[in-house]
Parts: sequence; structure tokens; C-alpha cells
Amino acid sequence: MAALTAAVAATLAALLPGAPAAAETKQRQWTGTWATAQHASYDPGTSEVTVRIPVRVSAGGSSVRIRLTNGFTTEPVTIGHATVGRGDGGSAVTKPYEVRFDGKDEVTIAAGEQAVSDAVRIPVPARGDLVVSLYFPGRLTHISQHWMGLQTVYWTADGGGDHASDADGDAFTRTDSAFPFLTGVDVQGGDAAGAVVALGDSITDGASSTANANRRWPDYLAARLSGCSTTAGVLNEGISGNRITAGTDGNPSALDRLERDVLSQPNARTVVLFEGVNDLSWGGATGDQVIDGMKEIARRVHARGLRLIGATVVPYRGWGDWWTEAKEADRQKVNAFVRDSGGVFDGYADFDKAVRDPDDPTHYAAAFDSGDHLHPNDTGMKAFADAIDLPGLRVARDCPSTRVRLTPYRPSLQAGGKGTKITATLTNDGRSPATDVRTRLDLPAGWSAEPAGGARIRTLAPGESATTTWTVTPASDAEWGTRPLGVRSSYRQGGRPRFDTDEVDATVTPVPSGVKAPYLTTATTDDAQYAQNGDQFAIWAGGQDLSGWKDEKAAVYVPGAASASGSVTARVVGQTGSGPSAKAGIAVANDLTAPEKGGYAVLTMSAQYGLEFLTDSDGDGRLDTWAGGGSSYHPAWLRLVRDGATYTAYASADGTAWQQVAAATVPSASGDGDVGMVASAVNLNYPGQITTAVFDSFSATQ
Repeated sequence: MAALTAAVAATLAALLPGAPAAAETKQRQWTGTWATAQHASYDPGTSEVTVRIPVRVSAGGSSVRIRLTNGFTTEPVTIGHATVGRGDGGSAVTKPYEVRFDGKDEVTIAAGEQAVSDAVRIPVPARGDLVVSLYFPGRLTHISQHWMGLQTVYWTADGGGDHASDADGDAFTRTDSAFPFLTGVDVQGGDAAGAVVALGDSITDGASSTANANRRWPDYLAARLSGCSTTAGVLNEGISGNRITAGTDGNPSALDRLERDVLSQPNARTVVLFEGVNDLSWGGATGDQVIDGMKEIARRVHARGLRLIGATVVPYRGWGDWWTEAKEADRQKVNAFVRDSGGVFDGYADFDKAVRDPDDPTHYAAAFDSGDHLHPNDTGMKAFADAIDLPGLRVARDCPSTRVRLTPYRPSLQAGGKGTKITATLTNDGRSPATDVRTRLDLPAGWSAEPAGGARIRTLAPGESATTTWTVTPASDAEWGTRPLGVRSSYRQGGRPRFDTDEVDATVTPVPSGVKAPYLTTATTDDAQYAQNGDQFAIWAGGQDLSGWKDEKAAVYVPGAASASGSVTARVVGQTGSGPSAKAGIAVANDLTAPEKGGYAVLTMSAQYGLEFLTDSDGDGRLDTWAGGGSSYHPAWLRLVRDGATYTAYASADGTAWQQVAAATVPSASGDGDVGMVASAVNLNYPGQITTAVFDSFSATQ
């Protein structure tokens, strides 16, 4: 009987993922540190190519392995060579390590199947950057992918060959933002006791967060967990448009993909379920149907020994025409269940409370809204992560409980202007007091901060908050644009030194100040102003239009810099304070102060309607031809190339890969013309509006 009891106990210990492992066993156990969910495929029409995929891991370790999936195709795929290495910026890798599959360099993955690599001995720090490279020999007939990567993925040109072992990224000349084939990275040999799986929709996927910045809410959760004495893996299994109650061929429901994306994750211990808004808004589901789906997910999660944390459904009034009073009642019903589920959930995170407008709970608070009234901005993503009780996840030990957060969330400061008040709020969510609390700002060089009070607090009791306010002034020559502004708080709690940090994007805005030689200004509106800060330029302009019947604009230009064979290039950082048709870009003319003298052409990026290439075909000073369109993006590189009377327009998102917009003949172009930067508010339907256009690069070459 004693032997039987011991055998049963040993079997249960092996089967239950929540059982703590011995240190030696934990060193051998794989833990998921990065993941994504495949849900689509396409034919790339390419051959002999290599892809390079940067990923930010959550937990660290001494060895890694990768998981590849050919999930949404009907044909096998062959990877002829794979490597992994620490990221060195962009597509560069510090040292690529060979990845093998059952000891072989090549692996063929059947349709619907996956392949797991052998272990690769490479030290990976928590929240470190890895780059996975995959070479595809022969014709690549399809790509199985997760399309919303929010991360630049690099490809070689068609026929580029095997560059998986390259340390530099010179061969990777094409970019994309989808994750192909790679669905997981696991670590071994670290201190992670398990992984948290975030099961969600587009909000979890990171929609509207800053690309290439790892600012999805699971990324912020990983950052919080990194302050614990042991870390944990955080796996993002969000898919845009995902629902609990129904799915499609390219987007299986949360229930249908639960085994694949959640329960099969290595060393998964806890699941955070954040779904339901798509079901309730456009999916046609009732509150009861969403609750029934949550109960079924809970049953299956608990049957595998995992914990389940429910997240309340966020407000979405103003997102299209989906909101109604009846649907709001269903949302409140679901949220009431999540907050008091009677044991269905092991805990909950009140995401709704974290971002809703206290004066109108059916809307997002403005500070957290990306602008579409459904998806949060970066600050809203951080608010979600802050709403999660770390001890309740049961995946990390000894986590800090005193947090520091900066406000305003997106402070605006003027270069050379008056200071702006920045406040740090410290909150003790723990059960013991925090003592000797010290807080400091991390400022860019040359900036100053004057505290309104002491930055040291002797004791912060459980449940208490305290604030420290500084008046922050940028350097007079501070570059315009977004700069990180950080805060660090150190304290003692439970007899141990602890710390917490926060960071906000502070925007330095220009102040009108004029321009310096050789630059001149010209305007056909009365409200134009200008500023220059080294290689940066700003134009404040009104104007009803910049094409056809109107030519109302403001410009900063260099006379005679447009030779008969040359180019002009500028980067438009952004434009604010105006309607959707506002334009900012580059202009060429025989004489920009008198466009009727001929040679007039303009290439702009509009605020919302994409590229616009405008030319004067008959020399009367009016822009009467048009080409362009597409989506607007900022920053935007713009280039006009002149060859006699022919102008060719190009645009680029990164200044490296250029696309031709169009070419046009301007018969009146002659001699060396003027070149410059131009802006117009196009405010015919928005009377009185002024656009502020900022440029940070301008050059003219012969």
C-alpha cells in the first residue's frame, strides 16, 4: 500500500503543471518566452529567399529553441537553414547560432504540422532581443503567418539565397510586418517557474500600439514581472477580430484554438482571458452566450491544472456604429460575471475600470484612447498591465507592490519655452509599508527639473499614494519630436531593497523663431510662421487648398538649388492641428514666390489621404495634374527627381526602400529653379485651421 501511494503521488506530481519543480528539474524544463498565433496564409510568389524575424522575449535562459508551424496551408514547406542570435539593431545579429532539427540543418513541415528545434546554447536575458533567420530553398509556394506583427520583419530579395548566417543585415532589403511560420520561442535554464498566456483579440495583439516598440499590454506585463525575484514567460496569443462564440476559416474562435494556442504552451501556468468585445459589438452574440463560452474555457483550462484570470470587456461606444444601449447592457452583464464569477475564474483584471471615462463609462477616457474608441494607445496598454494582480498569477515570486507612474501620459514641452509640470504618483498595493522611498527623473542631457517638493518619502503605508511634481524644461536647442522621459523609484519593503520604473513619451514642440540663411520663406497666406533648429524645420500654415483653383501655402526654400538634372529630398516627421486633407512636402518651381513663372511641382503626404503628386502642365502657376493616393504614414521620406522638364516622384517609409509615385512632364521648367518645404492646411471646409508641419531632413543634389 505504501508503495502504491508513493507511485500515485509521483504520477500526480508529474501531471499537474502547478506543482513546484525541484531546481534540477526546472533547469531542464522548457518555458515559453515568446509566442504568436497563426491564422492566415498567402502565396508570396518568390524563390530562394531568407527571412529574418526579430522578437522580444519575456523570460530569460541559457538555451533556446524555436517552434515553427505550417498551420494554414495545404502544402509542405522546407526550411533549408535556420539560425538564432542576439539582435544588434534592425536586421543585424551579434552572432548567429546554427539551429538544427533532430540534428539536421533542414526540416520539412507537412501542412498543418509543426517542427520544434533542438536546443541552442545561447544566453538570453529576460526581455532581451532575439533574431530568428529562416532560409527557404527553391520556390516558396506559401507562407503561413500571423499578419499583425507590429514588428518589422526583413526579407532578402527574390533569388537572394541563403543569408541565415549573416551577421550584418545588408542582404535584407525588403520588409514586412507579419510573422511567417515562427510561432514560439522557448527558454531553458532560467529562473522562470512558468508562463502566462494572454488569450485575446486585436487589443491583445497590439492594434494601435507603437510598432517596433513592444508596447502591447502583454509586453508591459512582462516588464512588470521582470521586477520580481523570479521572472515568468508571457505569451501573446491575440488575433485581430477573434471571438469566443464563433470563428472563421482564417480566425478560429477562442474555444476552437484553445488547445493549440494555450493549453499546449510549454510550462503554461496561468491564462488571462481578454475577449468578448467582438462577440458583443459586431458578432451578434448575447451576454449569456459570451458567459457560457467563458465557462467552457474555464472548464477546459482548469481540467489541465492551469489558473484562469478573467478580464472585463472594455467600453467601445464611438467605435463605428456598433454600440447600442442593449449591447451596453450585455457588456455590463458580462463584466458583472467576470468580477463575481462564483469560482469560474481564479481572479480577474478590471480592464474596463482601468481605461473607462469616469464621467461616461461607455467611452474610453481620452488619455487611453488611440482615437478609434476601441483600441487603447500605448498608455492604455500600460493601464491594462497595471490592472493585473501579479501575485494572483502565481507564476513569479516576491514581486514589487509599490508602483510609480508618470503623468501626464504624453506631456508636451516647448524647446526654449516655459517648463511643464510632470508628476510621479507612487502607490503601495502591498501588505507591508514601503520605507525610504526615493524618486528621481531620468532626463535627456541638457534638460532641467525643479521639484515642487521633496522627492523622498520616509514611509508609504499599504493602500496609500503619494506624489512628487517637477517642473521640467528642455534644453533651448533640444531636438523637436518624441523623447523618452523616465522615472525610477527605489524603496525597501519586506526587508529588501526594491525598485519600480515608468516611462512616458514627451514631445518637444517647436516655437516660431524664423529661419537662417541660405533658407528663405514665402507664403500666400497671412498666418504663416516658421522655425528652424539645426536640420529641423517647422511651418505653421493656413490656406484653403494647394491645387487647382487655389495656391495657398507657406514654404521654406532655397533659391536656385534645383538644377536641370538633380533631386530634392525631405522627411516629413508629422503634421498636426488640421483637417484630413492638409498637405506637407516638397516643392519645385522656376520661382517659388511666383509659380506662374513655370516649372511648378509639389509632392506631399496628406494628413489622411496618402501621397499627392501635383504638377502645373501649362505654366499658368496652378497645379492641375494629380497622382498618388494610398494610406498616409509619418514619418515620410519624399523625393522629386528632375531631368530637364520631367519630374519623377518617389516616397519611402524608411529612406532606404523607395517606391515611384509617378512621373510627369512640366514643359515650363527651365534653368535652375527654387526648391523647398511646403505646407497647406487645406482648410476650405475647416475655416481658420492651421497645420503645423515638421521636417527633420532636407537636401538638394545636382
